[in-house]
Amino acid sequence: MQLNHLNLCVDNLSEATDFFQTFFNFQLIEQKGDAIAVMSDSNHFTLVLSNPRAFGGETPTYPNEFHIGFYVETVAEVDQMFDRLAATKIHMDHGPRKIRNGYTLYFKALGGILFEVSCFNL
Repeated sequence: MQLNHLNLCVDNLSEATDFFQTFFNFQLIEQKGDAIAVMSDSNHFTLVLSNPRAFGGETPTYPNEFHIGFYVETVAEVDQMFDRLAATKIHMDHGPRKIRNGYTLYFKALGGILFEVSCFNL
């Protein structure tokens, strides 16, 4: 069994689609106004971004420990992500560091959602 899609609620659909395209190489497949955007990556994972306000709801508050993680092959890729994020002024409390058995960068984006970019090939 494999996880093949996820619906992530966001406040700003345009900002979120740009973010996932720019930093994680997702491709926009389909968008329905300011309500839903369907994206896919090179591994055929489908990311559905939705704006609950478009349906009369409210964007949920994610728990502090909730995060979205991406694994990369090399430490250099983690460092490159840090540099790219820093160049766009995305706030990060600190740079990448060794955590448990990996080299990891944590940062918040898209209204406070926590992201992780990790390499376990040390």
